[in-house]
Amino acid sequence: MRRLGVIVALGALLGMLGGVLTASPALARGPKWQILPSPPFTIDASFCGFAVGVVSTSNEFVKLLKTPDGSVIELVTGLLTVSFTNLATGKTITEKESGPGKFTTFPDGSVTVAAKGINGPIMPADAARFGLPAVSVTAGALTASFAPDGTITSLSLQGHVLVDVCAALS
Repeated sequence: MRRLGVIVALGALLGMLGGVLTASPALARGPKWQILPSPPFTIDASFCGFAVGVVSTSNEFVKLLKTPDGSVIELVTGLLTVSFTNLATGKTITEKESGPGKFTTFPDGSVTVAAKGINGPIMPADAARFGLPAVSVTAGALTASFAPDGTITSLSLQGHVLVDVCAALS
């Protein structure tokens, strides 16, 4: 469940990953760009100290590729606008987060994310270990690797934090 939570959280980085999984039958027809759904979700209070509602307006597309070793690569591109709302106060900010990015899920269940441009990483509680806010909007190249259990094994940002979402909503 923790791994799914991390994947869903990073889906906000480039759209909702859960919707991508429903497109798996497209692999049989060959890789084609498909619309990436972006359903609303809630970030629990453990990230910012208060619950945050996330609503996306997405015009993003995904292409699924399968490698000979069994890895699945998800290429994501397009436009994404995300509204973050402090559910306790109703304060809202809206940010553009238009990747592009690449998610690679390896046969052992580990995941690597490589994103460029403007993105919105939502990190587990150990985000401070990597010098990032728990919820932010970043500019530049972001690379993160996750173990099969969802823990972050490495993270680098060749850029900077544009918005600390938790601070902006406080």
